[in-house]
Amino acid sequence: MFGYGSLMWNPGFAFTERVPARLIGEHRALCVYSFVHRGTPEQPGLVLGLDRGGACRGIAFRVADQHRIETVAYLREREQVTSVYREVKRSVWLDDDARRRISALAYVVDRGHDQYAGRLSIAEQLRFVRQGHGRSGPNRDYVLSTVHALEAQGCRDPQLHQIAQALQGETPAHR
Repeated sequence: MFGYGSLMWNPGFAFTERVPARLIGEHRALCVYSFVHRGTPEQPGLVLGLDRGGACRGIAFRVADQHRIETVAYLREREQVTSVYREVKRSVWLDDDARRRISALAYVVDRGHDQYAGRLSIAEQLRFVRQGHGRSGPNRDYVLSTVHALEAQGCRDPQLHQIAQALQGETPAHR
C-alpha cells in the first residue's frame, strides 16, 4: 500500500513494514472535494489525491499475507466512500538501503468524478480547507497532520506547506 495523505499518519491497519517511498508519474494535490471525511456536500472540504504528472513522496506499507484481504476491504471502505479514487497498482521506489522497486496499491483521483476539484488557487484551497469539517474531523487538522508526517520524513511539499503555514496562525473554528 502507498500512503501519501492521511494513511501516512493514520493507516488504520496492521502492517509489518513501513518504508518511505517515492511514486513517479503522479503528484500529491489538494484536488478532491470532501463530502464525507473532511466536509459535507453543503460545505465541502478539500483532501488529497494523486493526480497526473510529477512525483510523490509517501510511505509504502507491507501487510502480512494473512491480513491482505481484510486490509484491502478496510481501505476500500475508507477511501472509496464516494468512489472518487481509482484503485490501482503503481511502481514505487523504496528509500531503503537497496532502493527496491515494488508494486503497491494506490488510490489515484478519478478526474471524471464530480468531486474532482482540479487545480485550484492557494486562496481557493484555503477557503475549502477552512470551511471543511466532516466525519473524520476538521479539514485543517488533516492538512496540518499530513505536513507534519512529511516533515518527519524530511520532505517538503511546497504548496501543501504554504497552505499549512497560513493555517498554523489561525485558531480552529469550533463545531
